[in-house]
Amino acid sequence: MPWVVRDAVDDINRAVGRRWQGLDPWLPPRAELPEGCAAPFVAAGANGRPAGLAVCRHEHVPADTLNQTWGTAGRFSLVMRIREADTAVAVDDLLGQWRHHLAALPPAGADDSAAMISWPARDLTGVNALLRHGLQPLTVIAVRSASPEQASPEQASPEQASPEHASPEQAGGLVIREATPEDLDVVAEFEMGVIRYDAHFGAAIIRAQTEALVRAETQVALAARPAWAWLAEQDGRPAGLVHVQPPAQSGWITGMARGGATAYLQTMFVRPGQRGTGIGAALVRHAHAVLDARGVQTTLLHYAQLNPLSAPFWNRMGYRPLWTGWEVRPAASLR
Repeated sequence: MPWVVRDAVDDINRAVGRRWQGLDPWLPPRAELPEGCAAPFVAAGANGRPAGLAVCRHEHVPADTLNQTWGTAGRFSLVMRIREADTAVAVDDLLGQWRHHLAALPPAGADDSAAMISWPARDLTGVNALLRHGLQPLTVIAVRSASPEQASPEQASPEQASPEHASPEQAGGLVIREATPEDLDVVAEFEMGVIRYDAHFGAAIIRAQTEALVRAETQVALAARPAWAWLAEQDGRPAGLVHVQPPAQSGWITGMARGGATAYLQTMFVRPGQRGTGIGAALVRHAHAVLDARGVQTTLLHYAQLNPLSAPFWNRMGYRPLWTGWEVRPAASLR
């Protein structure tokens, strides 16, 4: 990367980090611009300084990985860093440059492809530009702090101050226990239940190998100790599951938040006929108590933006949006 561009990147990274902290203290304190497939796109600004930079990154997700269930096989991601508080003009400029870039790439026209952007949920001024270019909000990354003392003031909630450190709930015939290797069938069934539900909203795409890959990954996860998956049983029958990736396995998403020991809550599922009875809340409270006891400072999770159940539930559990995932499919249909 030429030194002039490198200096501009360093300058933008520092400026955007400061702007992000003013928007949302849970965002990373420094906005690193990664390497892209080519030189960064540049949005012109005042005084000869760039108003923003962006890079395009290409990824083809192999068919034999579970990651392909959570999106298209071809992924073209734009990483934008905008200096000014009003991002609209720079976002529009950078998206226009990206559209011309994608138009020259034949794989971007494939049906199983997407143009993707992760945008801070509280960075409001760029939203209309994203919409004008045909992008749609598809997923949310939500964040929760381990305790009210560590949370930003608006995040602390009654749920966080309530009995998250209580023992597993057993009232009304409900028991929450660690999942073990002997629970493989039911845990894999519940993992698939989440995927099938999210497929209604475009957040998951069921592939020919999805069930086999889910079962294989579940088998590995259940063999680990200490356990990071818990089953709820109602009157002795499995009713729900919460499954967490520990910090050692969550490095792929840790950089989306401000730091500290970070876990990823990958699955929360309750049988359809038993939703709304408090089982999901009991499961999540139990998981939070364990995570807090194990020193996890931050928990992240995804939910589908269009899922009518997710946002209200996760807000009650002490989570709030941190990032929004915007997409257009296929990638070349970006306007």
